[in-house]
Amino acid sequence: MQHRKMTKIMFLRRSLFLFIGAVLMSVGLEIFLVPNKIIDGGITGISIIVSYLTQLPIGLFLTLFNLPFLFIGYKLIGKTFALSTLFAILVMSAGTEILHPVKELTSDPLLAAVFGGIILGVGVGLVIRFGGSLDGTEIVAILVSKKMPFSVGEIVMFFNVFILGSAGFVYSWDRAMYSLIAYFIAYKMIDVTIEGFDESKSVWVISDNFREIGGAIIDRLGRGVTYMDGEGGFTGDNKKVIFCVITRLEEAKLKSIVEELDPKAFLAVGNIHDVKGGRFKKRDIH
Repeated sequence: MQHRKMTKIMFLRRSLFLFIGAVLMSVGLEIFLVPNKIIDGGITGISIIVSYLTQLPIGLFLTLFNLPFLFIGYKLIGKTFALSTLFAILVMSAGTEILHPVKELTSDPLLAAVFGGIILGVGVGLVIRFGGSLDGTEIVAILVSKKMPFSVGEIVMFFNVFILGSAGFVYSWDRAMYSLIAYFIAYKMIDVTIEGFDESKSVWVISDNFREIGGAIIDRLGRGVTYMDGEGGFTGDNKKVIFCVITRLEEAKLKSIVEELDPKAFLAVGNIHDVKGGRFKKRDIH
């Protein structure tokens, strides 16, 4: 299948958000974390420590330490990912150099950890959401996980425990604890930025009263539904499965609809990171 070329609008949109994400990352580092001797995990944390020990610009190490992973990312994920990552890393590195002379907004390490973590997490999340990366740790973890009986998440956690622990030896143990706070906040903000605040949920309902439940979801929630054929694994009976997508705020109302029309119905609800196409747009209800 031939790869479809990116339109100019799509290219400009991606470039803009990659730029914004990388700038936010540099703001989180130079205006909050680095002046207060607080580090982040991954390659960024290593770059902060080496920059502190050598008194050389952090942007230099952010670029040098990430470059090997660009090639690996190109092989594993593709050219678009590698180019997006290179662009974001160069913007981030230039941003840290430009912002380095700027005085930090706070000298309170707790405020720096909290707000630095928030800004940094949003920046990294934007870059990931629009097809790039600002840290090669995940790429290393993917490679290592193929050779060892550990998941990508476990390997990343191991790397970061080691890196964040190093802050205790280089700075002080209270700075290592502040670094852990910043890392946790950034980690959560990355998730929020990638998934969005308006989190969607997928709903699966198996019931003999599927028509009534489906109709009620359409009329009372304004959401479209899809009926699918299923077969019971134990009984072999034919079943109808209702599938629909709702927002987090609509979950309680949907559960009450199902409980009202069939208390014995099977109901499963799961989180969805992204929804596109179809008829997800909510219909007016009265």
